[in-house]
Amino acid sequence: MDNLRLWHKFLETIKPSIGPANFKTFFSKTLLKSINEDKIIISTPHAFAKETLNQKHLPLIEQTFANLLGRDIQVEFVVKEMEIQPENEEEEFFQPIQTTTAVINPKYTLENFVVGPSNNVAFAAAQAVVQNPGTSYNPLFLYGGTGVGKTHLMLGIGNALLVKKPHLKIIYCSSEKFMNDYVTAIQEHKMGDLRRRYRSCDILLIDDIQFFSGREGTQEEFFHTFNELQTKSSQMILTSDRPPQEIAKLEDRLKSRFAGGLMIDIQPPDFDTRVAILRAKCIEQGSMLPEDSLKLIASSLDSNIRELEGKLIQILQALKAQGLSADPGNVGRFLGQSFRKPVITDSKQVLSTVCSFFNIALKDLTGPRRQKELVLPRHIAMYILSEELKLTVEKIGQALGGRDHTTVMHGRDKMKKLITTDREVQRILIEVKQKLIS
Repeated sequence: MDNLRLWHKFLETIKPSIGPANFKTFFSKTLLKSINEDKIIISTPHAFAKETLNQKHLPLIEQTFANLLGRDIQVEFVVKEMEIQPENEEEEFFQPIQTTTAVINPKYTLENFVVGPSNNVAFAAAQAVVQNPGTSYNPLFLYGGTGVGKTHLMLGIGNALLVKKPHLKIIYCSSEKFMNDYVTAIQEHKMGDLRRRYRSCDILLIDDIQFFSGREGTQEEFFHTFNELQTKSSQMILTSDRPPQEIAKLEDRLKSRFAGGLMIDIQPPDFDTRVAILRAKCIEQGSMLPEDSLKLIASSLDSNIRELEGKLIQILQALKAQGLSADPGNVGRFLGQSFRKPVITDSKQVLSTVCSFFNIALKDLTGPRRQKELVLPRHIAMYILSEELKLTVEKIGQALGGRDHTTVMHGRDKMKKLITTDREVQRILIEVKQKLIS
């Protein structure tokens, strides 16, 4: 384990033991200054922090490092103000990402990213960016559905670059964070601070860029930030649930710039990749399931990696709690009981949820009006009533205001085709179903 990962792992491990208040006050601004075979030196921001860490937390700190390193080690604290600063402050070694808007989670690496047919092109591009940031593919635009690994890959690039060049200034944030920072800067008359922060970075990572949709002021600010970073060859990596051309109310000049780099569609993992992901997660958890059990879990979910991993962890915990073997029979029993999808039983609930999602009235959804904006909501309602509630086309027609069964069949079948070809329709259907079972 290299020193940077050791430091991030240490902070991640010790935080639950000391509580958020102590962590923020005494640990969030400490730095790993140096390490050798028998001693670690940690830099603290002031004498009070040094004294408190020595008196109250030293045994826990040393034990945490001992557990991570597999050997006893002495920890010593120094006050940063008393240190001799390097001529170039950016060269201070192993400074955790103070210049970022959020610390990059060290658990997301390129090494533990499971590669398969659905993401191998994206992985190859990520490796190229690490080798030549700012020149190979800039921006790198990763898009795909929820839970296919976009964020993992983006953060993996960030962590790989930090290992190579710890002095890099990396900013990782969600599109919402960028928007909030922009609004705050306007309200507090600090646009200069905002621009200095975002436009001076070496690497900019932004998640879920699709939420810039319709935000004219944010788009204007990001457009100029993008141009400034591109001029100075700063690497930009963006993620979205759809390609730029499909993001509604996104300025054409931004679409053009996003498309000027490399855009890669990451598809849901195939069956073999899902098995490999589960196998890797088992190793990470220090457990292992038989191959048949892994395949059984992999076959239960075919799209969202996060849900797949969550399901595995719950099964591992349940097996351990009940002292059961991890054979397919027991795993299958938990799949059937503990992780059964919530059942949607009420057609009124379906119609109400569809109306709420699309912000339309029930009388419009079930009424005779044939406006274009009502077509998709009706087809989604037909599809869910058919696939989830297993209602006959006649009953679905009755629920939707007495529509003919052939109309229902047409709407249902059209949805079946659309969800395999239209990413936006697929996303909407998933979100409606999530609202139904939440």
